[in-house]
Amino acid sequence: MEGSPFNLFGDPDEFRARMEELSEQMQSSQRVAWADNAIKLAVEMTVAGINRLNLQGNAEQQAAEVRAAMGTLFPEAVTLVREAREGFGT
Repeated sequence: MEGSPFNLFGDPDEFRARMEELSEQMQSSQRVAWADNAIKLAVEMTVAGINRLNLQGNAEQQAAEVRAAMGTLFPEAVTLVREAREGFGT
């Protein structure tokens, strides 16, 4: 069957193995892209939240407002980054 014109892809087992490798590489690339997007979203979400603060009062009051905002924003960002790390497989 080696000389057959219908044997375009060579050994079927080798072809299947190459296709599985390609599939694994594509899945890995998708996980990395998803993780990158999740980390970017976490950073953008934190920056946007901090930028929306309208700080009032003295330094201690402003610091308290920032801490309160971070108490809300940080856990969400951590969740996104944790999920992103899982996407990397780490």
